[in-house]
Amino acid sequence: MRTLARIAGAAVALTMIVGPALAQSPTFFRIGTGGAGGTYFPIGGTIANGISAPPGARPCDKGGQCGVPGLIAIAQSTTASVFNNAAVQNGELEAGLAAADVTRSMYLGSGKFDGKPHPKLRIVANLYPEDLHLVLPKGESINNLGDLADKRVGIAQAGSGTQVAVLQMLEAWGVTRDNMDEAELNNSQSAERLADGQLDAYFYAAGWPVAAMVQLASTKGMELHSFTEADVLKINEIIPAYIPSQIPAGVYEGIDYVVRTPAVSALLVVSSDLEEELVYGITQALWNSNTRKLLDNGHAKGKLITAETALDGVDTLGVPLHPGAERFYREQGMIQ
Repeated sequence: MRTLARIAGAAVALTMIVGPALAQSPTFFRIGTGGAGGTYFPIGGTIANGISAPPGARPCDKGGQCGVPGLIAIAQSTTASVFNNAAVQNGELEAGLAAADVTRSMYLGSGKFDGKPHPKLRIVANLYPEDLHLVLPKGESINNLGDLADKRVGIAQAGSGTQVAVLQMLEAWGVTRDNMDEAELNNSQSAERLADGQLDAYFYAAGWPVAAMVQLASTKGMELHSFTEADVLKINEIIPAYIPSQIPAGVYEGIDYVVRTPAVSALLVVSSDLEEELVYGITQALWNSNTRKLLDNGHAKGKLITAETALDGVDTLGVPLHPGAERFYREQGMIQ
């Protein structure tokens, strides 16, 4: 609570510190998210709203927006993690939401990105856990990932962190593009194909509840695969950023059982090219009391996006904080 109080109190100082520099003309700030049927898009929209304060807007202390003065942040629908990180690296986006495992691999140029580092990636905050959903038709089940051989499987869209991770997981059970009929689709497309009987299963990593799955569960019905504890630990060994998690019973209609599954953290990532003062202001706006209300009243995962967890796991990824974000956290006593 003391951390939150300090952050809320700092909102007034934001106008004094960065206001004069940014209020003269609008600064546009593009945030890459994901598909409209997932979690990145609504969360990204909430963050964009929270950090924005367009020119001419009422001041925060008079009931107006409490973002960075002059900043107009826009959430853009994309194919998610891989695309967002690449676009941030290339200057096509100022920021993006991305999975921790993909961000680490792309920054270092390891794994699938061997020899292709993305050195401009910088972290602003850890946001929330993304649980892996393995969706099956109503009444269907599998023992493990090996059962998906020779099946029609949605592996998420190209450019998504889900696809990168899922292909690694499947390979550990002997399933590859050579022995399954894979479909590269976004979450909404996958849900539609499953409902129509054109898919036997599909994967999607996102914060629950996922809109497209809510609709699928309430209409056609679905099942979620609950991994064994041993299988979750095996996945953690393959991809350390994927940690044991659970989707509670009742999140989706008809899913009256706890789903054991791996999860990966979603991060807010920016470019190292952004000025320290701008990112300092954005970080400050992200954690002020106004944005807190927006997060609490938006998507269910918004309640899990907290200042207290903003740095969880970040020091183990090997991807630096942006200097502006680091300065803010240091001032709040969150970094020694």
